Amino acid sequence: MDDILTWQARAQAAAIAAGEVSAEALMQATLARIAEVNPRLNAVVSLQDEGVLLAEAKAADNRTPEGPLHGLPIAIKDLADAKGLPTSHGSPAFAEQVAARDSLHVARLRAAGAIVIGKTNTPEFGLGSHTYNPVHGVTCNPYDKARTCGGSSGGAAVALATGMLSIADGSDMMGSLRNPAGWCNVYGHRPTWGMVPATPEGESFLHPISTNGPMARSPGDLALLLGVMGGPEVRQPYGRAVPDLDLRGGAKGARIAWLADWGGAFPYEEGIAPLCEAALAVLAEQGPEVEPISPPFDRDLLWHSWSTLRSWAMAAQLGPLLDAPETRDKLKPEAVWEIEQGRKLSALEVHKASEIRSEWFRVAVGLFETYDALALPTAQVWPFPVEWEWPREVAGHAMDSYHRWMEVMVPASLAGLPAIAMPAGFGECGLPMGVQLIGPRGGDGRLLRLAQAYHELTDWPGQRLAIT
Repeated sequence: MDDILTWQARAQAAAIAAGEVSAEALMQATLARIAEVNPRLNAVVSLQDEGVLLAEAKAADNRTPEGPLHGLPIAIKDLADAKGLPTSHGSPAFAEQVAARDSLHVARLRAAGAIVIGKTNTPEFGLGSHTYNPVHGVTCNPYDKARTCGGSSGGAAVALATGMLSIADGSDMMGSLRNPAGWCNVYGHRPTWGMVPATPEGESFLHPISTNGPMARSPGDLALLLGVMGGPEVRQPYGRAVPDLDLRGGAKGARIAWLADWGGAFPYEEGIAPLCEAALAVLAEQGPEVEPISPPFDRDLLWHSWSTLRSWAMAAQLGPLLDAPETRDKLKPEAVWEIEQGRKLSALEVHKASEIRSEWFRVAVGLFETYDALALPTAQVWPFPVEWEWPREVAGHAMDSYHRWMEVMVPASLAGLPAIAMPAGFGECGLPMGVQLIGPRGGDGRLLRLAQAYHELTDWPGQRLAIT
């Protein structure tokens, strides 16, 4: 038998269901790979005891398969709760916190038969696309350990790229599923907002900018995981059904708008745009028409709306930690800055930002009357040195905040649109880059079919699995 850890998750699950491979054997192989690779990269944290996991896998072998993920190991991003495991959020303020229950999507994963083995590393509170924190340390890029893997779903991306996992969950506010996928040569899918509901707690109406979603080494496995994680939750006001996930025949007749550098507004390091253009040219071989278009909306308005609504949301979420004497000194500077920016805002300023957001959504709807997808790179820079906190400049342009260098992610995130990060290949520097396809609300199925057509021609994860 070849290395089962290189198989797609669907193949692993099918083999377990057919009795051709045991869940126990898959778990043994998974733990061996983690023991071999993880000390050098630090992707998986809070790993459960080996004996406990092997016993759970053996018990799975003795049961009738419970769902499409039966017997598959998975580690949960350390912003979500998995009962009995720490949820540190990468912050000293929560370093000792152990979850008493599962987050909603984690409960769905378990119900589908997945075995939770631990957590995947994330930056503190998921802020910034560089996975490091004072609790678990830094996660390195599997293609160059001196470089960042991205974030905030960085641990998940590295675990996939190295065969430590075949599927992984993540979350995406400002590219946190897409940026690390692009930098680690895997796939990440930001679903239409509401398709993967958050745990029903706290405020549910005012802050729809982040969503959970799947990561994998193939679009087929993205679809597998989306089918489990997605679907309405009656206690959440914005629910959306999972679309048809049949990935056959999705490319013919499609039209894709290439937004490049947004008319010069987004600076890119050398080589990024041409590599993404080459990836789109490969996709065009399957039938889609790829057409460069002019910027459809003012870049400065997009950024103003995004940064306003983001800081407002962060001030509401993290503000109590800044106010509490026992935690205020445990917050990283970027978190404090977000809170302070958000607290300066008036209600009318937030309303104005929401008006801009609404107008961009309407413009995007108009674009999708002509195009099936919009295309942009997944990052404006190549993976940068792990010792950096964030890039202070991009192609000679100074960055005025810790996240401005991720501006290419804003168009999808601001409007709650689905977006899939696909591996675009490797630059002359030897590092991976991704290209993202953005679709209309509810267009997740069509995006997955386009990604599948591309994957059938490229399979970059299969070609360059990062087994170090």
